[in-house]
Amino acid sequence: MRVHYIQHVAFEDLGAIQPYLLDKGHDLGVTHLYAGEVLPAVDDLDWLIVMGGPMGIYDYNQYPWLKAEKAFVRQAIDAGKMVLGVCLGAQLIADVLGSTADKRAVYAGQHKEIGWFDIHKSVELDETVLGTVFPDTLEAFHWHGDMFDVPKGAKAVGSSAACSNQGFVYDNRVVGFQFHLETTPESAAALIDACGDELDGSIYVQDAQTILADKKRFERLNQIMYAVLDALGA
Repeated sequence: MRVHYIQHVAFEDLGAIQPYLLDKGHDLGVTHLYAGEVLPAVDDLDWLIVMGGPMGIYDYNQYPWLKAEKAFVRQAIDAGKMVLGVCLGAQLIADVLGSTADKRAVYAGQHKEIGWFDIHKSVELDETVLGTVFPDTLEAFHWHGDMFDVPKGAKAVGSSAACSNQGFVYDNRVVGFQFHLETTPESAAALIDACGDELDGSIYVQDAQTILADKKRFERLNQIMYAVLDALGA
């Protein structure tokens, strides 16, 4: 299978997803948008994965490639591809599926959410291909300030104390997670190095020591990521 992923910044890559896909024998391609690389033809991929980043999805002046990226995501969805978005990637998909002329699909959340916080599974998730993957309560890793509305026709993944919409499943092949399941200790450390100024001590923001303290957390997190990929057919 031909899997292509979009990377927005050098410090947010596939994390635990990459070795899993390579072990499965899939062809893996990447577009580094921050380096000016060009997106492929939609026909040249079977799966699209859209990763995270610190920018907002409407920051067109600073990141003009966002408009082309959204058009590409729309093409992939319309072509029937499997599409997975993580954090910023999920926000981009939500905008493509659910934006309207009078209301943005993505907006600032009431709280920043950074660190390890529980997600409570939505009953709607049981109606999807991921219904048996998530436990009723999942400790996930988070790093975001914006959030999205669940697109029309999609099923909600769940919620946390800080964020009412943590993900969605659309047509059992388009999935967006506001949270991170792919994060490893190394990629969490890279995030802290690049964006540590966001660790402001607010109610749903943990410090670097707490985030990195327990490697077992990352192992449990990655096992759920692998189960998601299996359920989606990777």
